[in-house]
Amino acid sequence: MAKMLPISTLKFFIFSLLSFFATILVTGENHGFVRTLNRKLIGLKNEKSSHIHFYWHDTLSGRNPNSIQIVPQVSNKTFFGAINIIDDQLTLGPELSSKLIGRAQGFYASGSQEEVALLMAMNFAFTDGKYNGSTITVLGRNAVFTKLREMPVIGGSGLFRFARGYVQAKTYKVNSTTRDAIVEYNVYVLHY
Repeated sequence: MAKMLPISTLKFFIFSLLSFFATILVTGENHGFVRTLNRKLIGLKNEKSSHIHFYWHDTLSGRNPNSIQIVPQVSNKTFFGAINIIDDQLTLGPELSSKLIGRAQGFYASGSQEEVALLMAMNFAFTDGKYNGSTITVLGRNAVFTKLREMPVIGGSGLFRFARGYVQAKTYKVNSTTRDAIVEYNVYVLHY
């Protein structure tokens, strides 16, 4: 029995070594705490390009607003310093009664003393059909009175995992008294 132990140990060592090299070949290089992954092993297939179109409803007025100011402005001219938390409806058409496809959840902050320009940090959380539970994350500058604004897509989840791209925002309608707004969004995103 004592003579078989070294052979079994040798076989185990060779098997372990081969397994280690096979793992490196499959997953990529190993640099200690970072390793290159084979994207197919984590469920990433071919990259897709998608265009998503919807309307964003920012309602500050009424009995049930979906945008609430949590920090007041220090400038009446540009609303500088104001921060709003949002849970805005995303609909297929410009009417609030049109089909709800998700919500924009996050915040926007007025960050300019020269013009009305917002820092937008929000997730488009989709609730309809195939994309239910998936999100797209936007973080960027929104110069409100510019006709067509562009902000970067910095990530996503679900069917939009590893998302990157941009959004274009165009004001459809705004009430200057209540500041309620409807904004048309076109999202151009690359994802897996």
